[in-house]
Amino acid sequence: MTSQVSSPAEQTDGTVVGEQRKPGGAKDVRRLDRVIIRFAGDSGDGMQLTGDRFTSETASFGNDLSTLPNFPAEIRAPAGTLPGVSSFQLHFADHDILTPGDAPNVLVAMNPAALKANIGDLPRGAEIIVNTDEFTKRALQKVGYASDPLQDGSLDGYSLHPVPLTTLTVEALKEFDLSRKEAERSKNMFALGLLSWMYHRPTEGTEKFLRSKFAKKPDIAEANIAAFRAGWNFGETTEDFAVSYEVAPAAKAFPVGTYRNISGNLALAYGLITASRQADLPLFLGSYPITPASDILHELSKHKNFGVRTFQAEDEIAGIGAALGAAFGGSLAVTTTSGPGVALKSETIGLAVSLELPLLVVDIQRGGPSTGLPTKTEQADLLQAMYGRNGEAPVPVVAPRTPADCFDAALEAARIALTYRTPVMLLSDGYLANGSEPWRIPDLEELPDLRVRFASGPNHTLEDGTEVFWPYKRDPRTLARPWAIPGTPGLEHRIGGIEKQDGTGNISYDPANHDFMVRTRQAKVDGIDVPDVEVDDPHGARTLVLGWGSTYGPITAAVRRLRAAGESIAQTHLRHLNPFPRNLGTVLKGYDKVVVPEMNLGQLATLIRAKYLVDAHSYNQVNGMPFKAEQLAAALKEAIDD
Repeated sequence: MTSQVSSPAEQTDGTVVGEQRKPGGAKDVRRLDRVIIRFAGDSGDGMQLTGDRFTSETASFGNDLSTLPNFPAEIRAPAGTLPGVSSFQLHFADHDILTPGDAPNVLVAMNPAALKANIGDLPRGAEIIVNTDEFTKRALQKVGYASDPLQDGSLDGYSLHPVPLTTLTVEALKEFDLSRKEAERSKNMFALGLLSWMYHRPTEGTEKFLRSKFAKKPDIAEANIAAFRAGWNFGETTEDFAVSYEVAPAAKAFPVGTYRNISGNLALAYGLITASRQADLPLFLGSYPITPASDILHELSKHKNFGVRTFQAEDEIAGIGAALGAAFGGSLAVTTTSGPGVALKSETIGLAVSLELPLLVVDIQRGGPSTGLPTKTEQADLLQAMYGRNGEAPVPVVAPRTPADCFDAALEAARIALTYRTPVMLLSDGYLANGSEPWRIPDLEELPDLRVRFASGPNHTLEDGTEVFWPYKRDPRTLARPWAIPGTPGLEHRIGGIEKQDGTGNISYDPANHDFMVRTRQAKVDGIDVPDVEVDDPHGARTLVLGWGSTYGPITAAVRRLRAAGESIAQTHLRHLNPFPRNLGTVLKGYDKVVVPEMNLGQLATLIRAKYLVDAHSYNQVNGMPFKAEQLAAALKEAIDD
């Protein structure tokens, strides 16, 4: 969520806020204000599905939540190895939260590799549920365990729950006509059932989901449901789990409205569809599959009923070429990619700058350079988005701050592209793309009117009185050129990458004309109307923390921690990175110190120093993971005291 309301609970571990003892020797129920759970196992163990189902039921229950899926780039990394570990972390609470959490309160480890890869993140006292069936001598040796951690005392500082998940699952499914290997695949559903019992999660949605997912294999569906129910019943009957937990709905965290859980890529896809409807234009996506952007292509391909056309091209260059052609033809045109794809698309982005056509270039950033870390997050494409083209080719840049905000960022990018006739870069990242949070579905009257007026006839009169169409005669307010649909009688005009003459659009090598066109294109971007940046500074601080993109959640959580500890610190966050908000320079010069946390080596800080001559202090991380709130709070405290 994006509320700025201070929440002291954001700075603590899950707190017990009440305890209820049931009569007749039944198990105790403890009420918590928040919990962080991490499911971890092999890539083939279904941890992403397990986490997603637990998240969906948590969202339907009404908790605020934030998630962090984390998985290897390989389709199936070697089983039982550290590189093959896949995990899904969920933070849910009865109040407004901002991050997936720094440290899990509960770890579900399906094998020794999952335990070893994640044990370092757990605080002492955390609960660990392990699948003891996988702790064989060979599996332990594969990940470097000299002795069994379940037996050698190394986990004495934790609340350990050894559970033979595989054996229990196979036993629960013995009535089904399944091989042992097929039955073992349902152990993630057994684990999901157990955790659902522990935290009083609804179950109807998961059972409905399983019947739908395996509609063509009803026996498999019923087997998974049986495993899920067996996990629930195990929690209810076993002596090892004497306590279950309740986390109340976050009723006060949400404004009135209808909510759903949504990931960043899904929100972005919905935002693009909404923008096309609000513009009354068909939506065209020209794309080549690339992690972590492919989900947008997958989602948009489902919505032909909304006038969406998707084209899976043979490569990145063909994808953007088709999209630019669709823009010329009058569509709301989009191409989606990640950093390596932006590099390949750069020449066509420059062509779009020259043609001055609306085009959305969606970059879901990932770790680089080159192929880099395909499934990890980074925000290191900012300078590429700003300058990664030959010549003076300015492009507006917009960045969402949370998964749900990807919807609004898509609408804003479309507004700029359509109004100013320019390609726009939208910079999301893997953390936002795959993470999720509650999203309030907007009312129709809240949505912007994005309708455009196409050129319909001559717009210029020559000295001899002849009326003609000039493709580069500009709107005096926006400097946008007219958008003429090919085939409209009388609006024939040239296109191409060679420099155009002002007004007529004829090819021109005139030095003065080129200088004028370059400066005009820059002035068009510089003049884009963007809202002033807002500063959250309730105590008149001397230090400002400035962020952009997905650092919003960790920064805001860190700021809350510091304020709860009595520190004074201000915060502001940028959505528009080109052009910057007009009041940004004034805001920055109002503070003694400006700290810029980024998941790169200081790209925004470099831009800020160059443009505003402000001594911005960088705090950087490029390890493929989002910042932790505690880590940022310590760094910001040091900046305040320095």
